[in-house]
Amino acid sequence: MLSRKNKLLLLKLLSLFSVVRGYNILMIALAQYLASIYILSPDLPLRKVVFDLNLFFIVLASALVIASGYIINNFYDAEKDLINKPKKSMLDRLVSQRFKLTTYFILNFLAVFAASYVSFRAVLFFSAYIFGIWFYSHKLKKVPFIGNFVSATLAIAPFFAVFVYYKNFENVIFVHAIFLFLLILVREMIKDLENMKGDLAQNYRTIPILYDPKVSKFMIAGLILLTLIPSLLLIMKFDVGLMNYYFMACIALLILFLVLLLQAKTKKHYVWLHNILKFIIIVGVFSILLIDIDLVLNRIL
Repeated sequence: MLSRKNKLLLLKLLSLFSVVRGYNILMIALAQYLASIYILSPDLPLRKVVFDLNLFFIVLASALVIASGYIINNFYDAEKDLINKPKKSMLDRLVSQRFKLTTYFILNFLAVFAASYVSFRAVLFFSAYIFGIWFYSHKLKKVPFIGNFVSATLAIAPFFAVFVYYKNFENVIFVHAIFLFLLILVREMIKDLENMKGDLAQNYRTIPILYDPKVSKFMIAGLILLTLIPSLLLIMKFDVGLMNYYFMACIALLILFLVLLLQAKTKKHYVWLHNILKFIIIVGVFSILLIDIDLVLNRIL
């Protein structure tokens, strides 16, 4: 049996894991490695990519910056989250705001230190990334659409870091990036509909509050239709192996998403829509393995 002190310590660790959304960070790190192996450097031996120290420190720096970003975002959104996510907010509050800020600065320092192993340009990139996340959380988050756009851009920045490292400028990579960016942008806009109650209470100037939920839904529908374009291109124009089945399934799910979006009225409906997008993104990470099954088997065997 754990003592009361140990139970409290365990709860605080769970709280910190909840604040930094450790599960998201692990997924992003996995996505960076899979993208590096199967998209950005398919001709390199598996061992050379997996044991590349430069890549490891890029992924590590990304994870540390993302974790610190979640902390600063949680710091600024504490009151809003108490309304929108009361259960999660109560768990997050087990860790003091002072401790969160201290952890935020430590993580950022460690991220820049990790980047320094790669190059001075990596230090500049991750320093700008840290500033961008802070500026978004402090100022831009409350600016309609621009806040959503910047948030989606920051979300794909870790993949941009790996992309620049491998200097692979093939068109298929840009199409993959556009597909992911549009999905994340839609997710950010769905979150505005999902969190209207807390946003309104804290005077956040989001699209559904400033204009109308119908305007927001119309814009989301337009972005979904745009997302279908890279999906079709990746199926018809580029060789993505068996991953084309993933994009076919995405098209079906996005059409279903549009139908449900038109009928959505309550927070519960928007949570369902948010979960559909999360499902598409998570499955997409593992579907990278389908780009070349022979490559997967040869690298495993």
